[in-house]
Amino acid sequence: MVFTVARFNLVEPEATPETLAARYRAAVEMAAYADDRGVDTVQTEEHHGAADNWIPSPFVFAGAVLGSTRRISVTVSAIIGPLYDPLRLAEDIAVLDLIGKGRLVTVAGIGYRPEEYEQMGVEWSRRGRIQDEVLDTLLKAWTGEPFVHRGRTVRVTPRPYTQPHPLLLVGGSSRAAAGRAARLGLPFFPSAHLPELEAYHQEQCAVHGTEGWTMMPAEKTRLLHLAEDPDRAWAHYGTHFLHEARMYASWQSKDIRSAVRSKATTVEELREEGVYRILTPDQCLTLGGDSLVLHPLCGGMPVDEGWRSLQLLCEEVLPRLNG
Repeated sequence: MVFTVARFNLVEPEATPETLAARYRAAVEMAAYADDRGVDTVQTEEHHGAADNWIPSPFVFAGAVLGSTRRISVTVSAIIGPLYDPLRLAEDIAVLDLIGKGRLVTVAGIGYRPEEYEQMGVEWSRRGRIQDEVLDTLLKAWTGEPFVHRGRTVRVTPRPYTQPHPLLLVGGSSRAAAGRAARLGLPFFPSAHLPELEAYHQEQCAVHGTEGWTMMPAEKTRLLHLAEDPDRAWAHYGTHFLHEARMYASWQSKDIRSAVRSKATTVEELREEGVYRILTPDQCLTLGGDSLVLHPLCGGMPVDEGWRSLQLLCEEVLPRLNG
């Protein structure tokens, strides 16, 4: 079986409150439609202060999706852990886990944009130590038992639906992240295809006497859009893909390793590169691999076009792919 993902970051350059409200509403409705038709997960993410309105509150969106669906999971990939108060984060995830009856998946990373830390008043230089505290606090909080936090005894209620705790993965592209996951006995989610970090994670699990697994991204992660006429779609909507590719690339230094990374500066270069791909349903069926990541509202894509892409996946691809 092929694992299917509908990704939403709700980007819209030059948006107005009215157009963004329509986009957010459409994303929730798309998630409900995808839920009814067998898509496996809705993926969302987090960035702060982005000029193009990249979603900053993934758990709020996750709650709307979980409340509108019955089966599909919601993967938040990834939160920037050090920017959260750990007790409030534990409460929020517990409540979402109860609403979705275990359908929330959280990947906790530390981010890569110092300006986000500055905006939230968090010290960039302390991000690793803060992340250690956040993850450790979450695991203690979800037991429902009293524990000492910053010198005082606290207790977090309610307990989450999933036992012993909601699915929490440690994200990152460093040995520190892999070691952190191993020490806490948590799964590791590298930010790119990094087999050497998977091996290190397993080594550290043995050192700490914990059990863990790695959710490894594919060697080539392709963000998909479906259209009956890809040439026409590139001509009309290629600038939306290019906007996201250029914005994302502008945030990443040469040391950042990401599963999705583009060097394109024009629509033509982007199409040739193959990170973003517009395919017909028939082409999608022959793509290969064990996952399909649809990005229906990429870079401010018009909502109607996003719906057409999602409907092609659900009506023309999935029944043939899984049947």
